[in-house]
Amino acid sequence: MDAFAVAVCKGLATTTLKPKHMIITGLWFGGFQGLMPLIGFFLGVTFKKYIEAYDHWIAFVLLGIIGANMIKEAFSKDEESADASFSAKTMFVMAIATSIDALAVGISFAMLLSMKEIPLAVSFIAVITFILSAIGVKIGNVFGAKHKSKAELAGGIILILIGTKILLEHLGVINF
Repeated sequence: MDAFAVAVCKGLATTTLKPKHMIITGLWFGGFQGLMPLIGFFLGVTFKKYIEAYDHWIAFVLLGIIGANMIKEAFSKDEESADASFSAKTMFVMAIATSIDALAVGISFAMLLSMKEIPLAVSFIAVITFILSAIGVKIGNVFGAKHKSKAELAGGIILILIGTKILLEHLGVINF
C-alpha cells in the first residue's frame, strides 16, 4: 500500500504520463518489495533458533507496528511529496523507503514459511506490487490522491488482523 500511495503521488506529479513511467515505477517498487522480504527471511532463518520460542510474538508485534503506522498515515494530514523525476537515484530512494517494512515482514516469514514456500511468496509480492504500482501511477495521473488514505487504512487493518491471527493460532485460541 505504501508503494501504491507513492506511485499515485508520482502520477500526480507527472504532467505527461508515458507507459515507460508505469513500467519503471512497477519495476523499482515491485523489485524492492520482493527483495526486502527475501533478505528479511534469510536474516530470520539465521537467527530462528534463538527466537523460535517467541516467533509468534515477533510476527504479531512487527505486523502490528507496520499496520498501525499505515493506519496513522491514512489519517495524517501530511501529503506525500510529489516528485516527477523517474531517475534511478530518485526511484532507488523511493523504493527503499516504501519497502523497509517488507524487511520486517520477511523476518516474520522465517517463522511461518519453509524454504520451499518463500520463492512463491516473494514472487507474488513482487508481481502484485509491480501491477499495483504501475496502475497507481496511472490512477494518480488521472484521478489524483482521492482514495490514497482509504487504501492505507485497509492495508493497515489487514496487517494487524494477520498478526493477531498468527498470535491467536500459536496460543491455541483459534485454529484455522
